[in-house]
Amino acid sequence: MGAGRDPWDPPDAWVSGVGTGTPWTPPGCLGPTGGGRYPPDFLAVGDWGGVPDPPFATPREVATAAAMGRAATDLGADFVLALGDNFYYEGVRDEWDPRFQETFERVFTAPGLQELPWFVLAGNHDHAGNVTAQLAYGHHSPRWHFPHYYYSLRLSLPGTNASARLLMLDTVLLCGGGDDFGVGAQLAWLRGRLAAARHDRYVLVAGHYPVWSVAEHGPTACLVRLLRPLLRRYRVTAYLCGHDHNLQFLEEGGVGYVVSGAGNFVEESQHHSGAVPPGSLRFFFGAPASPGGFAHLRLDAHAATVTYLEATGRVLYRVALPPRDL
Repeated sequence: MGAGRDPWDPPDAWVSGVGTGTPWTPPGCLGPTGGGRYPPDFLAVGDWGGVPDPPFATPREVATAAAMGRAATDLGADFVLALGDNFYYEGVRDEWDPRFQETFERVFTAPGLQELPWFVLAGNHDHAGNVTAQLAYGHHSPRWHFPHYYYSLRLSLPGTNASARLLMLDTVLLCGGGDDFGVGAQLAWLRGRLAAARHDRYVLVAGHYPVWSVAEHGPTACLVRLLRPLLRRYRVTAYLCGHDHNLQFLEEGGVGYVVSGAGNFVEESQHHSGAVPPGSLRFFFGAPASPGGFAHLRLDAHAATVTYLEATGRVLYRVALPPRDL
């Protein structure tokens, strides 16, 4: 980190662990011969963090991990987006905590996942432990990328001169679950990155807490107040989150809301169905007997396509979100 640099001002783009201004191109975007280029694809899974007792992974996490491997092979994936609650119930103690092996490295072992980078953000259960240790774990694992509490990725759209931007937030800090710097500094950073993304074809924002959700936790009041106006003002394509342990898609004000929190637990409650904007809920899945689920996203010149998958491999729902009107 350069002299005089604000440690809470993360780099605008992040490439293989180095802060730079260069757009990050997913490693799978080059075709087998280097000729054709494929759209960036990624998997989004939240609340996947096992349990603190042996065997440290739930049957749902194991099933979801296997299904993610199959999806990465069959549908394509360049990286995994980890939406928080990475280690239940109280995070990790330090960067050598065995939970990194027991709940992450030894679970997500499918061939389709072994070479994929994971871009990680923190949830409330992570903040119950040592989030700094999760940031430091990137020095121990080539798969784990968590350079800052909040950070930005730029993705190239092959076959075009267009790009997309993925902004990773710490919504626990944004909602006051930490030191004061987590609110004002993060909001200022977010406004600046959204303004800088005005020419990006897609802008995705990710955090742990939902803005809108019909499930047990429901809408997050501080995000409805602080984040929702920014998503609308800057014409964000979609906001991705976890926290509620199910799969949901909502649409409000031109923004898609993707809830993917079924990586370890599945809950059917729609207790807050009356707390979201009328008509906004388009899809909900929380069958208690389900082995789990996640989302697959593909960004190309024509659409950002979100596919919700159960751990059985069954496609549950698919929606295509249009490019931003630049």
